[in-house]
Amino acid sequence: MEYMKVTKENLEKEHICCAISNNKDVQVSSKKAWLSDRFDDGLVFLKSVERGKCFIEYIPAENAWIPINAGGYMTINCLWVAGSFKGKGYSGDLLAQCIADSKAKGKKGLCILSCAKKKPYLADPKFLSHKGFSVCDASDNGIQLWYLPFAEDADKPQFKECAKHPHIEESGYVLYYTSQCPFNAKYVPILEKTAMENGIPFHAIQITSKEEAQNAPTPITTYALFYNGAYLTNEVLNDKSFLKLLQG
Repeated sequence: MEYMKVTKENLEKEHICCAISNNKDVQVSSKKAWLSDRFDDGLVFLKSVERGKCFIEYIPAENAWIPINAGGYMTINCLWVAGSFKGKGYSGDLLAQCIADSKAKGKKGLCILSCAKKKPYLADPKFLSHKGFSVCDASDNGIQLWYLPFAEDADKPQFKECAKHPHIEESGYVLYYTSQCPFNAKYVPILEKTAMENGIPFHAIQITSKEEAQNAPTPITTYALFYNGAYLTNEVLNDKSFLKLLQG
C-alpha cells in the first residue's frame, strides 16, 4: 500500500477518507477547515493513496484537543481502517509510520484514547495491546488513556482532573463536540431539531479552540453527550438513535 500526507497545499483536492468526497458537503468542508487550522500545530494526516477509510491522524500532545498532560508525546486522534482495507495489515503500517515520524521528531512516545472493551469511534484495545500500548490513566466513565513510550523511564501521560471525573452542572441533555469529527456538522443540527420538535431539553456546545478542548469536562471532546450532569455516550447519534436512547 502506498500512503500520502494531506497538507494545506493539497487539502482541497484530496479525499479525507471518513466522509463523503463532495467538498461542498458540510461534513467535508467543516472537517477540512478544522484540519487546515491544525497543520500549523504539527498535525499529520497520512492516508492511503486509494480512496477509502484508511488513514491515521496525529498531533503533538501539547496541541491535542483533549484534556491530558502529556508533554513531549504525540497524540493519535484517529486510526481508521475499514471496508475492503481491513485485515491486510494497513493499521500496522500506518502506526509504524507514525512511530517512525514521532521518533524522528524527538517525541517520548504515543498516546491515544481507548477503553477496556471496543467502543464506536475509539481505538480497539486489543490492537493497541498487541502493538505494545498499555493503559496509563482512566476516567470515571471508563475512557482510558493508553500510551506507547519510546524509553522505559518515560513519564506517563495523564488525564487532567476535569477529564478524569467527567461531570457537568447543567441539567437536561448537553452535548460537547468539535469539528474534528466531520459527522457532527450533519448530525448535531439533526439532534437540535429533533429535541426541539419533541420538547426535549437539549444544549449543544461546540468546542472551537484548543484551550477549550484541553479544559473540557470530558476525556472525549469530539462528541460527549451528558444527561443531568452525567456522561452518557461518545457515539454520534442520528434522530432515531437519539430518541431510542431517551426511551431506554
